[in-house]
Amino acid sequence: MEVNLSLDRNMRLIGKNKLGLETVFDTDPSVGGENTAPKPMEVFLMAMGACTSMDVISILRKKRKTVEGFNVKIVAERAKEHPMVFKKAHLIYELISPDATMEDLSRSIELSQTKYCSASAMFKASGCEVTWDAIIKPKTES
Repeated sequence: MEVNLSLDRNMRLIGKNKLGLETVFDTDPSVGGENTAPKPMEVFLMAMGACTSMDVISILRKKRKTVEGFNVKIVAERAKEHPMVFKKAHLIYELISPDATMEDLSRSIELSQTKYCSASAMFKASGCEVTWDAIIKPKTES
């Protein structure tokens, strides 16, 4: 795996993978940024959320459950002193499905968090406490 990051302007960076797909990073004006893109540490959280979401959705689909919508919100705490690593991250998984049970969702999350999600494993390996809750919502009629 290889990526490249290039300075766009001020503190704004553009990362590219080998396919040329881009991720943009920025920071606060107080340190020279423009707030035009997520901060690197926010992207870490998004990456963990994406990794575990893809696991959970894939597992649910393998169980032949209908995924009509899916969201994960992550609330995190960082250390007060530099390097200000993440100390806690709490994920709230929300599934919209007419046929998945809480048992289906919980087992899928458990598998992601204990076996499959590399990003969550990296958070945990750094000493971050990763916790989660799950919610299932039925499909809303339009």
